[in-house]
Amino acid sequence: MSTALIEITDLKKSFGGRPVLRGVDLSIPAGGLAAVIGKSGEGKSVLLKHIMGLMLPDSGDVRFEGKSLGTMTQAERRGLKRVMSYMFQGMALFDSLTVFDNIALPLREKLRLGEPEVRDKVTRKLAELELSEASDRFPSQLSGGMQKRVALARALVTEPRIVLFDEPTTGLDPLRKWAVFKLIDESRKAFGFTAVMVSHDIPDVFTVADTVALLDEGRIVFSGTSRQAMESDNPILRSFMPCTVETGRLPEGFHVPG
Repeated sequence: MSTALIEITDLKKSFGGRPVLRGVDLSIPAGGLAAVIGKSGEGKSVLLKHIMGLMLPDSGDVRFEGKSLGTMTQAERRGLKRVMSYMFQGMALFDSLTVFDNIALPLREKLRLGEPEVRDKVTRKLAELELSEASDRFPSQLSGGMQKRVALARALVTEPRIVLFDEPTTGLDPLRKWAVFKLIDESRKAFGFTAVMVSHDIPDVFTVADTVALLDEGRIVFSGTSRQAMESDNPILRSFMPCTVETGRLPEGFHVPG
């Protein structure tokens, strides 16, 4: 029996008769960070939406700890949503809400917790992600990097087992990009969630990914460790890496996992 937390098998999806996912097979172990890479328009975000259950496949299956998403009861689906979180590419912060209330939103709407418990959980997450001083500010008053931090805090405040990241470093300069990667990596290790990340930052994302999966023409054409990706002769994978991480531009504390 598979030990994967998430198992995707022969997943297919078309839109208007145009195939996007043509038979995706991917195994995601618990506790690690799996990076899904590939060209724009290859269906990486579509794949994330299938994992979340926001889209249903034309055929194929997504299983969580061996349980098929397609055969889950409504109660089981609700239970899965409670342990899964999503960090949007555009962050989707509400400009009319303070940082505190943005982070509190899933606790109030998804978990429907009472205000004392909401305040306790949000206050703790603000402290853990060094956002306490920004609690009463609005997103428009924050830098792009701080906004990413708030979006991550909101994704983590429900204490999820699984967090999906859709291009979390889009629009950031190199230093802030490294800071976000480090924040995600440290948060995953500290809080123990499993992460699935779509990213165009290649090969930079290899420094935080345990598993790399290359989606090309609707199929996974490479899956392995970051080190295996760096050393692979796969021509499609090599085309994404005109230079390598070994050229020596890594910030202190970063390395490529084996």
